[in-house]
Amino acid sequence: MLTKRIIACLDIKDGRTVKGVNFEQIRDAGDPIELGAFYASQGVDELVFLDITATIEGRKTLSALVNKIAHRINIPFTVGGGIKTEEDVRVLLQNGADKISINTAAFLDPSIISRFAKQFGSQCIVLAIDAKCEADNQWYVYLNGGRTKTDKLVVDWAIEAVGLGVGEILLTSMNHDGTKQGFALDITAQLAENLPVPVIASGGGGTAAHFYDVFTKGKADAALAASIFHYKELAIPELKQYLNQKGVAIRI
Repeated sequence: MLTKRIIACLDIKDGRTVKGVNFEQIRDAGDPIELGAFYASQGVDELVFLDITATIEGRKTLSALVNKIAHRINIPFTVGGGIKTEEDVRVLLQNGADKISINTAAFLDPSIISRFAKQFGSQCIVLAIDAKCEADNQWYVYLNGGRTKTDKLVVDWAIEAVGLGVGEILLTSMNHDGTKQGFALDITAQLAENLPVPVIASGGGGTAAHFYDVFTKGKADAALAASIFHYKELAIPELKQYLNQKGVAIRI
């Protein structure tokens, strides 16, 4: 049985780790290099680095910062934000990223998915989807860091992207982001049941029980959290111990 993964996320703005609620009310959460090293020492399975304003500001991801973090960790490292070209991918991989995460650019030009997958391999390409459940109870794709609504349904976009070569889906529920009230179990399970690639659930993790729920009811392959780890509300070793005792296959 494949083990479930716990992933810590560093949302980066102006070179600092930040965290918000529902993609707003952003506040400082510390130095990303120190946080990355701390999480690796605590036994987190993977680290995700998202340069959250790169796309909006029309610039490249902070490769020098990526390099510094990569030198302090020994776990898989995914980097996203402002990636549009093969050269962008190459620079980040050369600076220590193991996988890259694409979002808005892939939606606006899906051909980059197949180009990236062909050149770097599907296992290297993570599609981040910012999803919001609207009044009609449907989950829609949002772009530009959650600022721009599209008419595309999340499941449709995920299926299309996997068909083009995406190797993993990082699903963030904007409704649940930063609330610590639990993950979006319904849409996570829907993706997990319909896709042949791993699904990472993001948004809403607040307690160890929430992780148990997203692995069992939500059928997620991995669960990502930020603020509860940044502010030491839930220690990664304790979380893994809890999941292990509940019968979830996890790397201790």
